Amino acid sequence: MNKRNDIEFLNKLTILLKKKLSPINTMSSINRLFKEYLNTEEIRYIIWDNNNMSLKDFNGEIISAEHLSENQIISWAYSNFSIKKGKTFYFNEHEYNCEPTEDEIREIQADKDEINTVMYPIIENGEVFGLISLKLKEINPNKEFISLIKISSLLISGSIINYLLNEQMEISLNFYKAMKDIAKIIETQYELSYIIPLIGEMIDRFISSHLIYIFIKKEKEYKLVWPKACKDKHIYKLLDKITDKTEYEISKDGKIGAFPITNDETTQGVIVAYSNIEKLLQKDIDYLIQLTRQSGLTLQRANMYAEVLKYATMDALTGLNNRRQFEIRLNQEVANSKRNNTPMCCMMLDVDYFKKVNDTYGHAAGDCVLKDVAQIIKNEIREYDIACRYGGEEFFIILPQTQIKEASLVAQRLRKVIEEADIDISGSGAKNITNIKITVSIGVCAYNSNMSADETVQKADKALYKAKTTGRNRVIIA
Repeated sequence: MNKRNDIEFLNKLTILLKKKLSPINTMSSINRLFKEYLNTEEIRYIIWDNNNMSLKDFNGEIISAEHLSENQIISWAYSNFSIKKGKTFYFNEHEYNCEPTEDEIREIQADKDEINTVMYPIIENGEVFGLISLKLKEINPNKEFISLIKISSLLISGSIINYLLNEQMEISLNFYKAMKDIAKIIETQYELSYIIPLIGEMIDRFISSHLIYIFIKKEKEYKLVWPKACKDKHIYKLLDKITDKTEYEISKDGKIGAFPITNDETTQGVIVAYSNIEKLLQKDIDYLIQLTRQSGLTLQRANMYAEVLKYATMDALTGLNNRRQFEIRLNQEVANSKRNNTPMCCMMLDVDYFKKVNDTYGHAAGDCVLKDVAQIIKNEIREYDIACRYGGEEFFIILPQTQIKEASLVAQRLRKVIEEADIDISGSGAKNITNIKITVSIGVCAYNSNMSADETVQKADKALYKAKTTGRNRVIIA
């Protein structure tokens, strides 16, 4: 599966998980999506049921491992996941780290003639409470595939956690509403600066007898992020007692409670309930434990969605802006240049004889070339210049507040650095060669206020075409 489809799959999964569907409909839709993009034969969602002290399918069926070998393997994998705290996953019953090294990834072997099984842990508050089992065929278990399975499993895990929590919280309508409201925040917003005040206000309304404070851990210290001020020294003394293993901490007089917001095994922040009059009742403590857990899940999912959005705007291979993001940024810079009457230049860069690199050394070597060229571009341009992978072996660079003479110097320097660089293709599998030399052709143009964004691209493209047809390894100014 190509990288564009990876991003498309994650985007569709993200949108699907935001829809207000029943658990059964959500899982059915996820199954169809996996089958379409990953050619899955079967997906099972297995969770731990504390009431029955056993594993069960998400649809409610208890897992009996007595007779069915597949269920025995699932029970065995769940036990190992719990021992390892969800830091591993299984591929065809072989255990690997969730963050495998390049060498470990190369060890992962798919069976081309049989169905391959991937099992990934579902984690809540640092504890494994289930797993996702995928049966696939015709897969290539490379780095991109492992990352895709990890991100999609985390997204689905968050969705399953929310369903289960919502199920448990129907005891109180107000409490259930508060939980749902917190979970729904990320449907429209991903910025923590916006999400945290909303969470604070929702919990504050529900625990009306106490003031609510939210602290986020930054460089081993807890910084107040909502509301704006907290001067009570007793709160800060209670925060000093919080560790990664703390479930919650109550002050000696019972009026202050600190409830850690955790991500995996690490404390990311603390929600504090404070009163100088009333003690926290046990039911308030129970509610706050669940509300804090839901808040942690919401913040975790917000971070995951932000990660997905980052992939949706970046080219997965080079780490530069992708074509879609390029069009957005170019329109923005054209508008800025026109509005402020400031100069702007653009350059289009193409790797010379790139097809020959692929044909001679393989496509993996071509990927190495593109990654190295992208890194050189990043190193040679300014912080506020905008580099994009335009497509294939073409790159586009936007140079705000730049005259054509300066742009020409940048292009010549870039061309020369690339020409002199030793491009490392040792990781491509090419035999008997570790480094190659390449050159690039560059077309440069200056924007003027009478041009549209499309016309700017066309002008740079024409200059690039001239550079390619007049000998390559050169810079042509439009």
